[in-house]
Amino acid sequence: MTSHTPLLSLTDITKRFGTLIANNAISLDLHQGEILALLGENGAGKTTLMNILFGHYVQDEGTVRVAAGGDVMTTLPPGSPGAALAAGIGMVHQHFTLAENLSGLDNIRLGTEPLLSFGRRHAARAKVEKIITESGLDVDLDRRVDGLTVGEKQRVEILKALYRDARVLILDEPTAVLTPQEAEGLFAVLRRLAANGLGVIFISHKLGEVLAVSHRIMVLRAGEQAGELVTAQADRRAIADLMVGKAVAEVTRTPGARGRALVEFQSVSLGKPGHRAALHGVSFDLRAGEVVGLAGVSGNGQSAIAALISGLAVPDSGTMRLYGDPVTRADPRRLVAAGVARMPEDRQHDGVVGTMSVADNIAIEEVRSPGFSRYGFIDAKAIRARATAAIAAYDVRCPGPDAEARLLSGGNVQKLILARVLERAPRVILANQPTRGLDIGAQAEVHRRIIAARDRGAAVLVISEDLDELFALSDRFLVIHAGEITDAGPAETLDRATVGLLMAGQTHTPETLAS
Repeated sequence: MTSHTPLLSLTDITKRFGTLIANNAISLDLHQGEILALLGENGAGKTTLMNILFGHYVQDEGTVRVAAGGDVMTTLPPGSPGAALAAGIGMVHQHFTLAENLSGLDNIRLGTEPLLSFGRRHAARAKVEKIITESGLDVDLDRRVDGLTVGEKQRVEILKALYRDARVLILDEPTAVLTPQEAEGLFAVLRRLAANGLGVIFISHKLGEVLAVSHRIMVLRAGEQAGELVTAQADRRAIADLMVGKAVAEVTRTPGARGRALVEFQSVSLGKPGHRAALHGVSFDLRAGEVVGLAGVSGNGQSAIAALISGLAVPDSGTMRLYGDPVTRADPRRLVAAGVARMPEDRQHDGVVGTMSVADNIAIEEVRSPGFSRYGFIDAKAIRARATAAIAAYDVRCPGPDAEARLLSGGNVQKLILARVLERAPRVILANQPTRGLDIGAQAEVHRRIIAARDRGAAVLVISEDLDELFALSDRFLVIHAGEITDAGPAETLDRATVGLLMAGQTHTPETLAS
């Protein structure tokens, strides 16, 4: 139950970076006991606003005020993280900032008091144990952080903020590195913290989670407030329409026509033995006319799978086959020529060359092909014609085919990559985090195009940390944990709980565990 007393008030916050207005007159109130979800596509202004709140950025206009007791509000000095911390504002980033060689308790104390003081250590333990009892944030305080799970590390980060007497807790994409079970545990903790009077700002792009844990939803779009919703009165469609600014068409997946194996992994190992991101005796196949979803917590070997399918690496042992033939050398150009296409995880650095034109980026992987080259000379007219058609077909919003790719937004860079991948009708498609950072409308378009490619007979591997996306696209699931893969079977036979257990390394189904 929330209070009418605001813990935090942001009024008319405006922030400019040159001619770009990242935040435009944004106002936000957070109340005691409230979980406020902050939504918006990549570039909508969420991170900028939170960095202003925490003192990392200085706003050009507007004020940040915090409750100082009773009805009194005090204004925070701009650009002072120390003042934000002293006012009770805590922030847990998606990428943790813990000292791996220290214990959980010492990480919680780090930066607030001398670690070698035995008296303070004893008092600190008592305070932290009291917080654990009140919050449910159970963790082994004496274990070194490098021996904790990802979920336990996140709990240490939250305890660190609460140890500093945080009254406002900001969580930036907190479930991106968690299994569904760990996410549910986090939500239980947040509800308990809110019930004890804490105010929480929950930044996420996962609509199901927002609906499950928040009291109120604020949506940002292009640096401005698009609107607010009371969570109890909201649904996915209402949130999506607010994020995009128009009605979003839903994409419905129908069963595919599964064909022959185009890619086969047979006992493939790659990378440093014992390393979590390496692969250990992995076997699976990708078949024509099928979308295979690869689920897993980030850092469990997905990048190694992507490198192999992209031609950037070959197995240390075992065999990878393409159309029945072994792939024996790292040769991305050969795989592209053979009909393998990729949507890379880091689209800005690995997907496009920012200083090259949109037209050249679309043609870059097949510039030596007969369609773009004649008698050894590049056919600039053909390249430009392809780009013009692709810009129209994929709704790439840019000044034209000659515009530099670096001028495009993240969503339009992804559309450019999608055009490059799909316009040459590839036989195998690697879609690595295909909609990360895209708004709901752009996500729907990417999903539609991927399913259409499958229906044309392509074998598609989708790597994603978003289970909602995998269930929307996948005919079959693979789950990766610590470099090992489990074939979880057809999507229709699975649920989030089962996939979540496999992501955590549990090989039994919930039914087996219950028996």
